[in-house]
Amino acid sequence: MGQTGGSDAPARLPPALNIIALSGFAASLSTRALDPVLPRIATEFSVSIATAAGLAAITAFTFAAVQPAIGALADMFGKARLMIVCLALLGLASLLGAMTTSFELLFLCRILAGIGSGGVFPVALGLTGDLVEPQRRQVAIGRVLGGSMTGNLLGASASGVIGDVFGWRGVLTVLGLLVIVAALAVAFGFRNQPLRPGAPMDLAALRRGYRTIFSNPNALICFAAVLVEGTCVMGAFPYVAAFLHELGQESLAIAGLVIAGFAVGGLLYTLTVARLLPRLGVNGMMIGGGALVGLQLAIIAFGPPWQAQAACFIAMGMGFYMLHGCIQVFASELTETARGTAMSLHSFFFFIGQTTGPIAYGFGLAHAGKVPTLLVAGVTMLALGLVLAAVLRPRPPADAAVVEASRPA
Repeated sequence: MGQTGGSDAPARLPPALNIIALSGFAASLSTRALDPVLPRIATEFSVSIATAAGLAAITAFTFAAVQPAIGALADMFGKARLMIVCLALLGLASLLGAMTTSFELLFLCRILAGIGSGGVFPVALGLTGDLVEPQRRQVAIGRVLGGSMTGNLLGASASGVIGDVFGWRGVLTVLGLLVIVAALAVAFGFRNQPLRPGAPMDLAALRRGYRTIFSNPNALICFAAVLVEGTCVMGAFPYVAAFLHELGQESLAIAGLVIAGFAVGGLLYTLTVARLLPRLGVNGMMIGGGALVGLQLAIIAFGPPWQAQAACFIAMGMGFYMLHGCIQVFASELTETARGTAMSLHSFFFFIGQTTGPIAYGFGLAHAGKVPTLLVAGVTMLALGLVLAAVLRPRPPADAAVVEASRPA
């Protein structure tokens, strides 16, 4: 688990990372795009805001459900090809969603969108792990995260503006067109890129990969941690617009700007991680990140003005990725022979958390109220950073010796 990352490290990273970051950008455009316009969807289809939040939950659940298969397919047939196909599916699902005439059909389109987005980001992390050695991997992952955070930023902020002018259907139309264009661009960019070919279909190798991953004690720790993150942090996002409505702020553009603050914080993380990591160390990053997220959730609980909430989301994004980035690096080091599968399992548990999050928040808001629900989430994130700093330690993958022996002298 390297902690180095001087200012010259990014210059030595493979140029292919820029293409990988582009794929994450395109897929991440859709991640938070519907959150600011959920009140409009709820009104048009005469459903409650909690029911409309189910669109976010089902997208996350589908994303999670396909991860075991996506990881195996990526390892067997090639990560780049899989990303291109999934981007195309995401774009088409968004365009179809813009034309739906019922909540049920929109729900189905978001399922397809979850399948499409599910094949992009975790595979991009696996590709990054293939291209970059562990000592520079956290900085490399930071660059890939930069593309995704930019997508999250534009997806949330632009969807609020587009939603105010053209409605939620306009949001999905623009999103679909952009993702289709991105799929073509990534296909063009990877056409001559020399990447390790996929392995042939081998179920025995797949089983060995899962055994290797879970033989590492860090596996269960990492997967449980991202499950908690997804529930406590991402689960709140579908309710941000409703929280702002309680304050009398009904502009979708403002809701989009507040949500986009999280992505701004993520971008700040990508710009500062190479400097923060040597100074704080991995444990300091995890403790500081968990504490920063917990504090922002506590502040938001008491309903400050939207400007203050936007600042909280910026700080929360920074803290979240300080913690989450460390977990991702540990997850990328669980195995060397099935890294795509490991990263897909990582995303599986993270998006299961994003599935249970809106449900848990909905239950808490209905039965305990806004303040207790957000305070519990904040305390949980503080505790998570402290626990991970105590229990996560670098542990060599069980297959490291096999990989080393297979390399030419």
